[in-house]
Amino acid sequence: MNYKVLVNFLFLCIVSIAFSQRDSVPIKREYTTAPLANDQIITIDGILTDKGWDNVPWDADFTVFEPNNGQLPKQPTAFKITYDAKYLYVAIKCLDSVPSKIEKRLARRDNFSGDWIEINIDSYHDKRTGFSFNVSAAGVKGDEFISQNGDIWDASWNPIWYTATQINNTGWTAEMKIPFSQLKFGTADEQVWGLQIHRRFFRDQERSIWQPISLESPGWVSEFGTLKGLRNIQPQKQLEIQPFIVNQFDSYPKQEGNPFKDGQDFKFNAGLDAKIGITNDLTLDLTVNPDFGQVDADPGAIALDGFQIFFEERRPFFVENKNIFDYEFADGNDNIFYSRRIGRSPQGNATTTPDEYINAPTNSTILGAAKFSGKTKNGWSIGLLESVTGRMFADIEDLEGNQRSELVEPLTNYMVGRVQKDFNERNSFLGGIFTATNRNIPDHLDFLRKSAYTAGLDFKHNWKNRNYYVEGNFVGSHVTGSEDAIARTQTSITHLFQRVDAGHVAVDENRTSLTGTGGKIEFGKAGGGNWRYDGGLIWRSPELELNDIGFLRQADEIKQTASVSRLFIKPTNFYRRANMELSQYTTYDFEGNYNRIQYQFEGFINYKNNWWTEIGAAHKPRIFSNTVLRGGPRWRWSEENFAYLFFGSDNRKKFNFTLGYVNSQAAQQNFSLERYVLRFYYQPFDAFSLSVSSEYEENPNKTQYVTESDYNGIPRYITGNIDQRTFSTSIRFNYSINPNLSIQYYGQPFISRGLYTDFNYVSNSLAKNINERVTLYTPDQIVSSGMGNSYSVDEDLDGIVDYEIANPDFSFVQFRSNLVVRWEYIPGSEIFLVWAQGVAGLADPYGTLGSNLDGQIFGQKKDNTFLIKATYRFIR
Repeated sequence: MNYKVLVNFLFLCIVSIAFSQRDSVPIKREYTTAPLANDQIITIDGILTDKGWDNVPWDADFTVFEPNNGQLPKQPTAFKITYDAKYLYVAIKCLDSVPSKIEKRLARRDNFSGDWIEINIDSYHDKRTGFSFNVSAAGVKGDEFISQNGDIWDASWNPIWYTATQINNTGWTAEMKIPFSQLKFGTADEQVWGLQIHRRFFRDQERSIWQPISLESPGWVSEFGTLKGLRNIQPQKQLEIQPFIVNQFDSYPKQEGNPFKDGQDFKFNAGLDAKIGITNDLTLDLTVNPDFGQVDADPGAIALDGFQIFFEERRPFFVENKNIFDYEFADGNDNIFYSRRIGRSPQGNATTTPDEYINAPTNSTILGAAKFSGKTKNGWSIGLLESVTGRMFADIEDLEGNQRSELVEPLTNYMVGRVQKDFNERNSFLGGIFTATNRNIPDHLDFLRKSAYTAGLDFKHNWKNRNYYVEGNFVGSHVTGSEDAIARTQTSITHLFQRVDAGHVAVDENRTSLTGTGGKIEFGKAGGGNWRYDGGLIWRSPELELNDIGFLRQADEIKQTASVSRLFIKPTNFYRRANMELSQYTTYDFEGNYNRIQYQFEGFINYKNNWWTEIGAAHKPRIFSNTVLRGGPRWRWSEENFAYLFFGSDNRKKFNFTLGYVNSQAAQQNFSLERYVLRFYYQPFDAFSLSVSSEYEENPNKTQYVTESDYNGIPRYITGNIDQRTFSTSIRFNYSINPNLSIQYYGQPFISRGLYTDFNYVSNSLAKNINERVTLYTPDQIVSSGMGNSYSVDEDLDGIVDYEIANPDFSFVQFRSNLVVRWEYIPGSEIFLVWAQGVAGLADPYGTLGSNLDGQIFGQKKDNTFLIKATYRFIR
């Protein structure tokens, strides 16, 4: 069949499927509220007997959202809404025929355990964003900012509001008191807001909603009903000031003679966080000398491919409202704004002699940060972030007590500006972003880039009830610096302009700037019927550089993507819901090299008993890489097949588990991966929960990159057969004394060990046969040194060592833990008691994982940090 004919046929099939599905739109419901009389007061106690509730009617007639979409729920729900000049009041009755079986699990805020009820409010009425207020039957609060039409629920948003619940002989009731200052809306004689009331009936895992929404719908917020009757309320400007103090004591193993490691340190810190409402829509967030001592440590990780590791942001100032600043322009974690760059580890290293001790900072100090953000009633989303990190010095002292300091990180200013505008009845938006990083660089740190600028434009258009969409973005970057800084950028793992076989890039050591572009265009079907599909194109030009304030793993790539999925959303006697997806992608570089193609299948089923299974498999017939040899020629991996299987038990139960297995195999045993996963959750009583997640993997690879050496002027790219084994376990428990006082623990031991044998060098990097791709050293050619620290290579067997290879065997062990007592003694004001432990180091690569864990974690003295942090929030 002619290729063009086949393409046109497939296109017509897709279009026919898309437009043959009839889209049903539920009728939008309305609730009309009324104000309290001047002499009426509602006390928030969960008992719905205040006379103020008599002013407004009950509304009910909920329908099931999941699993039996559109049917009547097993237990009815009713609600009322009223208001005064400053607050919105909500009363909810969650009827239950067996009140003794109501699941009332105590937990920390935003845990969403057991039976709960929530109100979602789209006060912008933009059909894309909303505010969610949730309370469980046990009285535990939850609150989230909803964005991207329900795709993102940001639990870091912690407004000040009030709630209480009561369990009675007909079920349970809840009352909420929400300050208008915590919502964002414009001026109008009568407000019209989007509204949804959402209940989880825990023991049947049933979710019911006031405004019916089909599971075929393309989103959440766009389908809300309407709240009317809010008359003559004035937008409230938010003003919150939260000073804090921190006392911190550090203990660690003492190092004899080291003046910086005497075994203990004491620190006192104070700072200020503030929220200032410039208008009701726009808020200025400030932080001065911030402290994040209560935040969990990053999980253990190790990367042998040379790429940077992406860690999630956990610091509250940067997490809150992060959706406004997000600009994921491609796929994976690539983003123009990656807030972990602010306060990063210093990038310079002090110069010392053997008789000097050094005390180097682990992070850059954030002197201050300000964030101006919000969304206006007429559809403008605005974000502006400014932050300054201070000059960081390493302190150095010699054996005679002479002291000096050396700058290891310069004064740096970061700026991010973001704007979006909704139009076309909120079905479309157009946006832009601009970032700037500027460093005050002295001569000895001129390997750092002096400035970095990025700009981007993005858009999305939805049509036919938001079931179909087209979206795209464009990114441009410009970095400047010394010749050394730009040369380092060109040769970094992200770019690798020094690749010996690349005809479209080359290192220019005289350049002082780089300019690149990137972007994405995608179209698809997101709702309506049982079918979904998408297709797109992504590109990152060779000179694109985002890593000063963004995250970019690899430049010089063009990627085509496509996927189609089938949803099974009508429950049967066998399952509640299921889906399956077929996807495909190909990649090229900007020279036109065809590097990769992958075909993948994924499926998920949630059975009638609420157990579930997830499966997937992929075939990669073509895998070429420009990065494996770190500047060497393009490399070919043997073709690969992988599959995974996960299944788990009913997560309603107080004990539930997940088991998983991943297997990847390459042709000719080039490499493989086997990963075993065990997770379980146990809640023996309502106030206590324990979760454990363990992973063990074996990842052998016959051609793991080791190093590059020189052989008579010829580069030798050396690889080896690695036997890598990794084990990690994450342990969490939470004990809630009441909804405002809790104890939480997080701990993670991590170990990864790699042993290398069968060293070889690359002979034909593009050969399909692995035996032609590399050449093994014979026992006569490579000999281990007497100390085992290196290998000597006599490649031509003339009795003279041609080059040496450092012994790459490793065993990395790490343990980190946090024990946090959190008390919210009044709404918005907290006291934290924190005990953090940590130890990291290298163990014996030839020992077992178990013996190294025992020796390095249980047999070593650990670093300990004890701190007390107290905050008090002043609210107007």
